[in-house]
Amino acid sequence: MNRREFVKGSLATSALLYSTSTLGLDRIKGANQTINIGIIGTGDRGGGLIPIINEIPNLRVVACCDIIPFRLEEGLAKVEGKVKGYADYKKVLDNKKVDAVLVATPFNTHAQIAIDALDAGKHVYCEKTLAKGYSALKELVKKAQASDNIFQTGHQYHSSRLYTHVVELIKQGKIGKITAFDCQWNRNGNWRRPVPDPKWEKLINWRMYREYSGGLLAELCSHQLDFVNWVLGTPPEKVMGIGGIDYWRDGRETYDNIHLIYSYPGGVKATFTSLTSNSMGDYGIKVMGDQGAISLDYDKAWFYPEGVYEKALGDVDGVSGATMNWKEGKGIPLEVEHADPSQQALIDFRDSIRDHKKPISGIDSGAQTAVCVQMGLDAMYENRIVDWGYSI
Repeated sequence: MNRREFVKGSLATSALLYSTSTLGLDRIKGANQTINIGIIGTGDRGGGLIPIINEIPNLRVVACCDIIPFRLEEGLAKVEGKVKGYADYKKVLDNKKVDAVLVATPFNTHAQIAIDALDAGKHVYCEKTLAKGYSALKELVKKAQASDNIFQTGHQYHSSRLYTHVVELIKQGKIGKITAFDCQWNRNGNWRRPVPDPKWEKLINWRMYREYSGGLLAELCSHQLDFVNWVLGTPPEKVMGIGGIDYWRDGRETYDNIHLIYSYPGGVKATFTSLTSNSMGDYGIKVMGDQGAISLDYDKAWFYPEGVYEKALGDVDGVSGATMNWKEGKGIPLEVEHADPSQQALIDFRDSIRDHKKPISGIDSGAQTAVCVQMGLDAMYENRIVDWGYSI
């Protein structure tokens, strides 16, 4: 399948997703109507989102599903109120009281579960990365575009009001002409989850195995790829990269360190690094332009004007004399009131269902990032430069 054909044939028709009909919204008729959601996959991510959902008005967990019994029990225990448990996700889809589902299963299962959910008339919040492989992604995009139901991709930073503010500043020329991005997500640990019985090894530690996972690129750096695509408004032209299993020689198949360079139109380069042997710097994104730079972490951002920072006297984001807030080694803080990105993303999902409006992080941006992830995996695993339009 050709990536260029994929983009033209699957992403260009996104308007189909947002027709004016109200199929699937019969039960949800107002701002005060509660949306019932089923959690498919109650592991670290799915189970971790349940307490957040508990705190969101008019969004209620009514079903949990996991094929690992103790994971299902853990998920059910986190729910406030009545909830049903299932080992088969199709039983969740058969439940007429379930309006929407959150798919938080291993990467390789996302596409089929999401397709089945849309076929069952459910709204879908599908965790990143959207789908594994071009064929599965194409089928999911086709289904989502043909459906009247809401489909949101779990790139939660797309919902962050801080990140949104930063993107707006950049597009307004805050840092001048963008020349480069520097992204990292470093950790010091083997990335493994405890396994009470060896039979659960691959189902619990699926991130370590290529059959199920895209490793660090799909599970971590995909958020930053989504951000770069968002800022530039375009996908990359090509990617080169390298990685390896060089520290944690424990039977894993996905790399324990990755280093990639994506090249975008206009000569903009974006680097992505993820380590599991050293946590220096943790998570961070740097956006560099010819008039300044902006640095972001999980929930804070700083502006670095080029040259002597005192020259930036006057207004910084509308606040006179804001350069007095310069923090050594950090720059000028960009102060924006915002919620936890995961919480905000779920609130946005609720509102998209209620108002039948296009999600902030929808099928288009989610699919574009998924293509970028697969390009990066191809580049590393096959030791070659991969073009956006390369024919596979």
